[in-house]
Amino acid sequence: MGLDYKNAGVDIEAGYKSVELMKAAVKSTFRPEVLGGIGGFSGAFSMESFKDMEDPVLLSGTDGCGTKVKLAFLLDKHDTIGIDAVAMCVNDVACAGGEPLFFLDYIACGKNYPEKIATIVGGVAEGCRQSGCALIGGETAEHPGLMPEDEYDLAGFSVGVVDRKNLITGENILPGDVLIGMASTGVHSNGFSLVRKVFEMTTESLNTYYEELGKTLGEALIEPTRIYVKALKSIKEYGVTIKGCSHITGGGFYENIPRMLPDGIVAEIEKDSYEVPAIFKMLQKTGDISDEMMYNTFNMGIGMVVCVDKNDVEDTIAAIKAAGDTPYVLGKTISGEKGVKLI
Repeated sequence: MGLDYKNAGVDIEAGYKSVELMKAAVKSTFRPEVLGGIGGFSGAFSMESFKDMEDPVLLSGTDGCGTKVKLAFLLDKHDTIGIDAVAMCVNDVACAGGEPLFFLDYIACGKNYPEKIATIVGGVAEGCRQSGCALIGGETAEHPGLMPEDEYDLAGFSVGVVDRKNLITGENILPGDVLIGMASTGVHSNGFSLVRKVFEMTTESLNTYYEELGKTLGEALIEPTRIYVKALKSIKEYGVTIKGCSHITGGGFYENIPRMLPDGIVAEIEKDSYEVPAIFKMLQKTGDISDEMMYNTFNMGIGMVVCVDKNDVEDTIAAIKAAGDTPYVLGKTISGEKGVKLI
């Protein structure tokens, strides 16, 4: 028997099957602007819906789920990791004031198990539905010999649009503005390399139920990243101008909040302005991690921070609640050398 691609470890039929299995999930994300179906060489998206903007600006974001995928392998749970991949990208796009339009995913795997790939993509589709963006393409790459057969990595890419006048740049933030945070759903998709050092990553350890968490450790950790697209849109619809916006990802408060600040402004945050979720307290205690390291690695229960004028605080809080998210007044901006001050 001569050599062929299947002997080399790449199963083209499995690829076809996974595409068939995911078609309905992908289609459920389509917006009117999506042209053509699934299976073309590229995803087509009409500019019809935003061509009347004064000065349309395209925004893009790309990201993966980091080592959180390792948790999905251990729990053999693959239906929500796709939400994480979408969230990491669309939250960044929304952070600049944009509306996410479409998303593409990329899965690299040691071996293509069609049902598993379709489950992963089902999670991607769910994230797209939550953020109102269309899943218009993707790639599943089988990498025999490069990755173990039961492992995969997942990443994605999103494009959004905003009228230039509505771009959130942070340039107009002044001392006395108010910082409002939105609750996270847990660790989201950052800091998992540290999480994996703190907790024993075994099926037994992850399936242990903890009273303070109200669930197993594995359930608490794999909880998908919250998508804040609707909350940010709601604030805009309430007529509030978001002066600055920060998605709290890798680098926690210390690295991400200054990204929205102009020079000469300090974000002063009161640590006790909200209840830090139990999973972070457990991480800190078990790993004997300093406060500074915690706030420099994790979101600490806050997934998104907006900066608004003090006269807009009530409307902002109402808008966030109307979108189904939980707001907290975290602190205010003061004069000083750009940075974050936790008090």
